[in-house]
Amino acid sequence: MSDQNRPDPDALLARVRAEAAAATRGRLTVFFGAAPGVGKTYAMLEAAHARKAEGIDVVAGVVETHGRADTQALLDGIELLPLQEVTYRGVTLREFDLDAALARRPRLILIDELAHTNAPGTRHLRRWQDVHELLAAGIDVYTTVNVQHLESLNDVVAQITGVIVRETVPDSVVEQADEVKLIDLPADDLLQRLRAGKVYMPQNAERAMGNFFRKGNLIALRELALRRTADRVDAQMERYRRDKAITTPWPTTLRLLVGISSSPSAPRLVRAAKRMAASLRAEWIVAFVETPAELRRGEAERERVAQTLRLAEQLGAETATLSATNAADELLAYARARNISKIVIGKPERPRWKDMLFGSVADDLLRKSGVIDVYVLSGDFGDSEPPLREQLQPTSPWQSYMAVPALVALCTALALIVDKVGIGEANIIMLYLLGVLGVALAGGRGPSALAAVLSVLSFNFFFVEPRITFAVSDVRYLITFGVMLAVGLVVSNLTVRFRQQAEAARQRERRTATLYALSRAFASTRGRENLLAIAVRHIHEVFDSQVVILLPGTDGALRPWGEASGWAHGIDTSQIFGLSAAEQGVARWVFDHKERAGLGTNTLPSAEGLYLPLSGAQRVVGVLGIRPRQRNRLLNPEQIHLLETFASQTALALERASLAAEAERATLTAETERLRAALLSSVSHDLRTPLAIITGALTSLTDAGPTLDPATRDTLARTACDEAQRLNRLLNNLLEMTRLEAGAVRVRKEWQPLEEIVGVAVGRVTDGGVQPGMLPEHHPLTIDLPAELPLVPLDAILIEQVLVNLLENAIRHTPPGTPIHLGARFLPAAAGQPQPAVEVSVADRGPGLAPGDEQRVFEKFYRGGADSGRGNVGLGLAICKGMVEAHGGRIWAESRLEGGAVFRFTLPLDGIPPPVGEEALAARDTS
Repeated sequence: MSDQNRPDPDALLARVRAEAAAATRGRLTVFFGAAPGVGKTYAMLEAAHARKAEGIDVVAGVVETHGRADTQALLDGIELLPLQEVTYRGVTLREFDLDAALARRPRLILIDELAHTNAPGTRHLRRWQDVHELLAAGIDVYTTVNVQHLESLNDVVAQITGVIVRETVPDSVVEQADEVKLIDLPADDLLQRLRAGKVYMPQNAERAMGNFFRKGNLIALRELALRRTADRVDAQMERYRRDKAITTPWPTTLRLLVGISSSPSAPRLVRAAKRMAASLRAEWIVAFVETPAELRRGEAERERVAQTLRLAEQLGAETATLSATNAADELLAYARARNISKIVIGKPERPRWKDMLFGSVADDLLRKSGVIDVYVLSGDFGDSEPPLREQLQPTSPWQSYMAVPALVALCTALALIVDKVGIGEANIIMLYLLGVLGVALAGGRGPSALAAVLSVLSFNFFFVEPRITFAVSDVRYLITFGVMLAVGLVVSNLTVRFRQQAEAARQRERRTATLYALSRAFASTRGRENLLAIAVRHIHEVFDSQVVILLPGTDGALRPWGEASGWAHGIDTSQIFGLSAAEQGVARWVFDHKERAGLGTNTLPSAEGLYLPLSGAQRVVGVLGIRPRQRNRLLNPEQIHLLETFASQTALALERASLAAEAERATLTAETERLRAALLSSVSHDLRTPLAIITGALTSLTDAGPTLDPATRDTLARTACDEAQRLNRLLNNLLEMTRLEAGAVRVRKEWQPLEEIVGVAVGRVTDGGVQPGMLPEHHPLTIDLPAELPLVPLDAILIEQVLVNLLENAIRHTPPGTPIHLGARFLPAAAGQPQPAVEVSVADRGPGLAPGDEQRVFEKFYRGGADSGRGNVGLGLAICKGMVEAHGGRIWAESRLEGGAVFRFTLPLDGIPPPVGEEALAARDTS
């Protein structure tokens, strides 16, 4: 087996890995149809019965029969998995139970309607995600889907039918299926089934036939389904050829390759090939092979190539620029790689004797093409010679020619020196060839040919008897001269060719490096402004041009970026250019029509700049304009394609930034809506309850006051007062939370003893209504504050509120009579704590925290799993978190091993405390 036919080791390794991964996954079989009613579910159930007859464990996860009796009958004998019930907005929905299917773990499960959207509350948003999880668990899946549900065909289906399909499936899901079975039914047969009530109920059938089920729609959808299936089969065939290292094309699909050169007749060849491709209904590709001979062409020929490639693109062809020393071999290699069935080239125009002497691309293709058909049309493919005027023009500077005699003289001097030691004539010839090689590397083909001729003459003059004369005494030296000259010319030619190839490789490497640099810069940058600055900077440097990027505003008008914000990102006037009204019109046309226009194109070619649409995956996000300093350099087809790649990368980066911003706004909106709903739900109840109690108590006092005994009046008055205080606390919490979120809370730190703050907080909680050492609801309170505790920098009002909220939280969530402990300790600086701090804790002996609630308890409006106590809106701990973090500390909760919960927060000791006098120390000790 030759190296060209040998399979690629990397491809084989990737194939082995893919097969190893597939061995652990389930197999996916898709029953694919053009429209509802073609019989996908029926065919799936028939196949399931066949598998069941083979002894396979088959379960129906979800099957939609739509009331069709024949389909319902096929469910008999197949185990049905119970559906789960999901309540959404007061409506009970029945959905596929993924967890039950994973627990049942059958060998094969039936999942109808792959594009279905699951009800909110289920694990996955779409049913195809359920299927993906089943496959990952090793369960085989049979499923159904219609062609209109494929994501890539969504806009096509909408254009054909006028119906926008909301439920779609990513194309990759169907493309990665192990088997796709097309369920095909002619449009007339489907309409007959529709009239017979076998698709929809009779009352809905007539309406369907007037809308989605029009005959033209069904024919178009059927063609889409057939083409999609054919594309899949073609991809399978290509994969098989690649896996088996089959290089011989299989003409399963007509695909034309058109080879062009810089000949003036190349446009005529492209137009003829377009007509041929249209008549054959074939895909076609136009390729230009950049050989060393083509590299020597002038600017006019390179301009002609660029125009021909642009013409091919306008006519609908795919274009490619290849680089090789042999055009025929490169075309054949490309044709075999792309499974080309026909090659089209132009008819040679130079004399036949030159073809016989120098070879012909057409002859090479005809001899080596094998099973590929070769069509020779009117035109030319690189076999014509440039005009005599161009052939006589030197390709190397005159300085290179002037340096050749000096180099040959140097080689002669070295040869004369070493000739004295008798090294032999063969080694002297090698010295001359080395000089020819050096000239070829530095000067080019012309100077190297001159060096070869001068080297032969010098060797004859100085080293062949009789010396110092061109006479030759031995005719055998004539052969030596001829071989020496031939070897020198061949070496120089090969060296020049390799140098040209190296230069072409460097150009490709530079293109790759520039794209990599741009992609890497985009990947590490966030924000639209930064992305635009990077794009302008890279395009300016690579194309030596001024750049402008126009973006649509909220009113739809295009506005240049960089006039104001560009200065802040290092963009100056040498990198961007302003736009006249005419140039603005060109950019608007490009944005509306999604095609490039302006300089060097056939659309508005009088414009000063070239404009390209910034087309993202979903929409056009702007327009890129470029005004080159060298017009011809930009019109090079490689430069145009590179610029289009830059524009595509920029568009995708801008679209990602836009989508990220939209996602952030959507998340913020959803969070705001959630908080609003939670606020209304919580506050409405907690406001109504105390107001109702206050109203009831005061009404009783007003209506029956004189008749009530003093104890009852006192109870009613105290109840109204307590509820009013509770309502006041609720409103204070709401206002405090609003101030925290708005950033209106200012922390005014002062060095204070923690004992004073604790004393004030305990006093606020007890309100003087209970005995010392006790909290409301008969909770014993123990306080542990070490005497050596340092002064703490804090805002006394805020930390006092933190302690009050933590104590009230402990009282509310623990049974009456259980103890509560409040303590503090000094924490020295450590690895996870860069500065010393004071840790304060409030511990209780209540039910503790549920697993996972250690952080959730600090969320706004979170009340805990079983908390329904009155007066708890779920803001107290959130306020504590905001106030502690405003001090630079942190707060957290833990469950105690002996039962109960403990809430801890830290206050960092940043700065230097003021000196404490003896009186202050004595006062601390007394307190």
